[in-house]
Amino acid sequence: MEYYRAKEISSSPVMANVSYNGVPIYIQHVDEQQQSARIFPLDYPENEEDVPLSSLKEDYKH
Repeated sequence: MEYYRAKEISSSPVMANVSYNGVPIYIQHVDEQQQSARIFPLDYPENEEDVPLSSLKEDYKH
């Protein structure tokens, strides 16, 4: 995922369908310098982790 799209999703009040390794996640913060995002699985908000932006996938279902 591109930095700007991840930043847009993280600051939007509308929930986007984003996954990490096939697991639906929420993006808390995006770090442009590190090209990473602070995320957590929707089902396990206590499992926060930093992951590379390139590992995030957006599901474009309409």
